[in-house]
Amino acid sequence: MAQITLKGVGKTYAGGVQAVSDVNLDVIDREFVVLVGPSGCGKSTLLRMVAGLEEISQGEIAIGPRVVNRLEPAERDIAMVFQNYALYPHMSVRENMAYGLKNRKTPKSEIEARVAQAARMLELGPYLDRKPRALSGGQRQRVAMGRAIVRQPAAFLFDEPLSNLDAKLRVSMRGEIRKLQRRLGTTSLYVTHDQLEAMTLADRLVVLNGGQIEQVGSPLEVYHAPASTFVAAFIGAPAMNLLDAYIEGGRVKLEGHDMGLVALPDGPITLGIRAEDLSIGTQGLPVTLDYVEELGANRIVHCFAGGQRLALIQPPEAPLSEHMTLRARPQALHLFDTTRGARLVAPATRIPEPVA
Repeated sequence: MAQITLKGVGKTYAGGVQAVSDVNLDVIDREFVVLVGPSGCGKSTLLRMVAGLEEISQGEIAIGPRVVNRLEPAERDIAMVFQNYALYPHMSVRENMAYGLKNRKTPKSEIEARVAQAARMLELGPYLDRKPRALSGGQRQRVAMGRAIVRQPAAFLFDEPLSNLDAKLRVSMRGEIRKLQRRLGTTSLYVTHDQLEAMTLADRLVVLNGGQIEQVGSPLEVYHAPASTFVAAFIGAPAMNLLDAYIEGGRVKLEGHDMGLVALPDGPITLGIRAEDLSIGTQGLPVTLDYVEELGANRIVHCFAGGQRLALIQPPEAPLSEHMTLRARPQALHLFDTTRGARLVAPATRIPEPVA
């Protein structure tokens, strides 16, 4: 096992296009770190630089004690699982899993033992003599994972491995990947654009935006204390409500309504409230109902507060009307700078009194 260390890593393409800029990150031994962000944020480029599939323009990458900037992919002691499985169609499952070991001149008895062990772990025993075309998408992805496991690498790299699977299979495969990583204890770096996938898999999240790290933290830290409006809007479903508000006399005001006390100077702010932190009450922020999304176990209620849209989560039996008033859960208001989008106040000390 090994730590992955990135120091000042950047990637600039021809024409001066900066895909990744000054990334500093330590993935500690046995840790599962997920790189998450929208398309084009640089997460796959960063992973490919760690793998050696993309040259770095600046900085230093180390896997364990070795700086690997100038090493070929095969010399980096990593195994990569791709989005498209990358299986050889003319080979059986057994041959696909054994291929990398054969190239390394691993003794035949050891190859057979490693393949058998990985097959048991991934429940692939009945399929070892089948070709990839005879397998389902989930089975093919397990074969790709098996091929990585048999190499016993210092680190696993995953490049959106579940994006080609249907929704139900993605859920089950998420669980399989997490259990497998915990069982093996292999340092893992995983890329996805799916924030739910990121939240459920990661020991730590790395949220990327425009080729730079926006925030690093545990899933709950990132969810409950987003460092910026970008993170607040990206992590969570539905997205956090981000509303134009202002501070007047130490009070947070939204559409003229008093939302509570805060120790900040007067001026405009961006107010963030998660949908689950809002409830319908007899007094509070006046809103007008727009539409409702029925999800079975709950419903997402979309409203307008003045000219601003916001959403709240309610149980299916909750009574709704065209005109309602909303209350925010005490300590649940997030305040952000309107210019930079940075969080202004730590979550635990933000609003010391409940919404009236």
